[in-house]
Amino acid sequence: MAKRLRFFYVVASSPIFAFFMIPIANYMNRHPEKFSEEKRYKCAMRMVRHMAKKSHTKTDTFGLDNLPKDGGYTLYSNHQGKYDALGIMIAHEKPLSMLWEERSADRPMARQVRDLAKGKTIRMDDYKGQIRVLNEIAQEVSEGRKFLIFPEGGYKDNRNFLQEFKSGCFMAALKSKRPIIPVAIYDSWRAMDTAVPGKVRTQVHFLEPITEEQYANMKKKDLCELVKERIEAKMQELRDMDPRMKKVQA
Repeated sequence: MAKRLRFFYVVASSPIFAFFMIPIANYMNRHPEKFSEEKRYKCAMRMVRHMAKKSHTKTDTFGLDNLPKDGGYTLYSNHQGKYDALGIMIAHEKPLSMLWEERSADRPMARQVRDLAKGKTIRMDDYKGQIRVLNEIAQEVSEGRKFLIFPEGGYKDNRNFLQEFKSGCFMAALKSKRPIIPVAIYDSWRAMDTAVPGKVRTQVHFLEPITEEQYANMKKKDLCELVKERIEAKMQELRDMDPRMKKVQA
């Protein structure tokens, strides 16, 4: 619990903001016919930026030129903590939906952000439900939506190291036939999954796209390994440049 003191601070310092924003978000989600998708997403980002501000976190963004200018695509990112999705949404200039694990999405404000951004949820023990949702994501991406997926499924105390990637979630990308963007996040765990006070700076790196031509003949497992290898290569590069990591290794 002590490791999540920064997260508890964000929650404890936001009741007035939540008191006003949650009813507004709920109303917008109940009446989508009254609000454009742009207005709903703007409301979601207001909540995201509030949480980032309360966590005293700034995110440096790299590789925006790797994002396709038109059409949908799927982003696959490593996972470190509660700030991960917020940092990527802040770094990503266009509206972005996300695949949530049901329990993670069932928190105040997280639930509202998910619905405002047209995100989706899955249960880890519901295989048929996962297949249905991944098919829905594939269809929406093929129609132009941008989706964020964390193939590790969750996080522990892995910090700036990768965990096992689950190949099943790559079905969505294969079926969408749209570009895949590997994403490497660095130091994201420091924002809300630590007790260390003070300002935090995280990094989001959008890596070179993997096009349909490149993955057309791949199976889920092969595509999963390719994405993981690219993210791991960037993470190793960042660890090699991090003086804190050199002290640990010494």
